[in-house]
Amino acid sequence: MLICLIIGSGVAGLATALSLQKAGHTPVVFEAYGGPSDGVGGFLTVAVNGFDALDTLGLKHAAAGLGFSTPRMSMYLGSTGRHLIDFEYGGALPDGTTARTLTRSELYSLLRTEATRRGIRILYGKRLRSVTETPDGVTAAFDDGTSAEGHLLIGADGLRSTVRTLIEPQSPPPRSVPLLNTGGIVPAGTMPAGTADTLPGQMKMIFGKRCFYCYMQDPDGRIWWFANPLQRASEDPSRLAPAAVRDWLAGLVSADRTPMAAIVTATPDIIRPYSTFDFPSIPRWHRGRMVLVGDAAHAASPSSGQGASMAFEDAVTLGRALQGISPETHTGGLIESAFTRYEGERRERAEAVVEWGRRNAAPKIRGQFKRAFEDLILKSVFRSLSRKAAENFDWVYRHHIDWEAGPGAGFEASVPPNTGQMR
Repeated sequence: MLICLIIGSGVAGLATALSLQKAGHTPVVFEAYGGPSDGVGGFLTVAVNGFDALDTLGLKHAAAGLGFSTPRMSMYLGSTGRHLIDFEYGGALPDGTTARTLTRSELYSLLRTEATRRGIRILYGKRLRSVTETPDGVTAAFDDGTSAEGHLLIGADGLRSTVRTLIEPQSPPPRSVPLLNTGGIVPAGTMPAGTADTLPGQMKMIFGKRCFYCYMQDPDGRIWWFANPLQRASEDPSRLAPAAVRDWLAGLVSADRTPMAAIVTATPDIIRPYSTFDFPSIPRWHRGRMVLVGDAAHAASPSSGQGASMAFEDAVTLGRALQGISPETHTGGLIESAFTRYEGERRERAEAVVEWGRRNAAPKIRGQFKRAFEDLILKSVFRSLSRKAAENFDWVYRHHIDWEAGPGAGFEASVPPNTGQMR
């Protein structure tokens, strides 16, 4: 049984803790902030490949009870209201599970509660300062003057990972995606019935004149939405007061033939617009007894719709790779070999998903002249993709990790058959 120090108690860190415990080890999670982050953040979608990984951790059923099913995406032009195409959001698993949209807080609370129930320790106020490696393990030192010893250390500390810089000081910085991200939820009964003009579970995605956005209605009548305005050097909406953010966003969508301006105006709490990034590739994911998972290794833009799902896949793959290693064996070489297998199984797929997410973002980056041209061709582009939907999307959504195959099992990476995909 290995003592595994996990840096970061977000979705990736908690899922990794659960996977390592399943593999027979003792995870301990260290979080830089002073307490749990229940109630923090916006919302996200867990795709079917994410639910497949959660099934391995015994959490698929619980997670499928959160949020609401969103199995369909419908594309429209905001300037005319013209319908472009419909896509399935990954289809369904054999038991009928589909992609689901839920708040980040719901998902985090599920993972944290389950980790606590299973006896996994989560320590707060532990900001990592340094890591010292010895022949027998690692010692993590924290800013509060304390330290912890273990057999290995996992960086689940996100886009600005401290552990990544310790593994590879020459890692490149995150890559900017020139889109902001914001959104909100309109309470049920706030707007006249039918305003959203969508069926429950339909994600209505709009290529607007000045902004890409999406809105959807849940079975309770709430309207969930996000928007991706262009990030311009001449403005910083994150500095605006909440009322000014609302006015700014409503102005961006007011010329479109959609109800989005009314939806924005009716939203009580709008997420402060923030910059988006991705992380295409780093020289290495592991060194010695340290390894990375989730956004610390491969952050995809929100346009991929795969952030949480890829973290779950990482967690399951790493846990599977570390099965059977115990302190009684010569662990150093075995741990490094396990990390090498893990990276070998994950890197190509993860980097392909990052690039896929960046291609998905590209049609949203639309100036006036680019928009006018793309409005003429988008329907034919989407029709072409729809005709080859399985080829274009199954590599993302049909990925399965066979835990029972055990460490070192044969593996074929799930990567795109070509480089022409977009969502």
